[in-house]
Amino acid sequence: MLNLVLPKGSLEKATMELFEAADLPVERSSSVAYKASINDPRIASVRILRPQEIPTYVAEGLFDLGITGRDWIEETSSQVESLGELKYSKATAKPVRIVMAVPEDSPWQTIADLPAGVKVSTEYPEITKRHLEAAGVDADLRLSYGATEAKVPDIVDVVVDITETGRALKAAGLRIIETLVTSYTELVANPASFADPEKAHAMRQIHTLLQGVLDARGKVLVKMNVSADALDEVIEIVPSLKSPTVNELFRGAGYAVETVVPKDEINILIPQLRDKGATDIVELPISKIIP
Repeated sequence: MLNLVLPKGSLEKATMELFEAADLPVERSSSVAYKASINDPRIASVRILRPQEIPTYVAEGLFDLGITGRDWIEETSSQVESLGELKYSKATAKPVRIVMAVPEDSPWQTIADLPAGVKVSTEYPEITKRHLEAAGVDADLRLSYGATEAKVPDIVDVVVDITETGRALKAAGLRIIETLVTSYTELVANPASFADPEKAHAMRQIHTLLQGVLDARGKVLVKMNVSADALDEVIEIVPSLKSPTVNELFRGAGYAVETVVPKDEINILIPQLRDKGATDIVELPISKIIP
């Protein structure tokens, strides 16, 4: 039904892992193959292409559904329908940013401070051009094909580059003066395909599975038994996405309590629960959380 396109390159490994966890494993003949398949009746074909190209191809109708970054949607000005952000990236769940950076000892503090004729290198010429024009800066804009941060100060004066942590820019002796775009990965659809009720329903189902995996990351399910006397004290210290589930045990032998909690709190929580009287405490991994 759906022709799907997934990103190659820095997002590739994380995307494949996400689809695997969503029970939509991507099958291909080798790790460098551009054609793939997913054994799911909603997905007719899968291609793996550079994320820079995906918004344009989806907008043109070559694919019904794709994953790319907000940065490339903005750069290409592609008319696509976003089903929502998928908050994952190469290294973290944080967004990436397209930033303008200058040498650490530069006097420039904002885009508006840049002088006429300033040399700017970037892989995002359209986004950069729009921001420079908005600030009234007449710049010498130069397209970069990689290693952008290495070109200052010998080749250009300023760079506009993508960063997740800012460490590479700082290591290159650069200082960020402006964030032009904050970009999460997004699931995007061709508008005409999304207008088809059957295809739109399939797209939303796929989005539900992917988002369910992301919502479950960093969380665990904790189950325990609690006596009636200890119940209030236990509930008081239990964090939960919503109210914890409490069920009475057979023959009034106490209560079964279960709740979803952040994994990074569990080392503190379990001993506290034991101290408050909880018994038979079980910690379980969660593969998906679907609201």
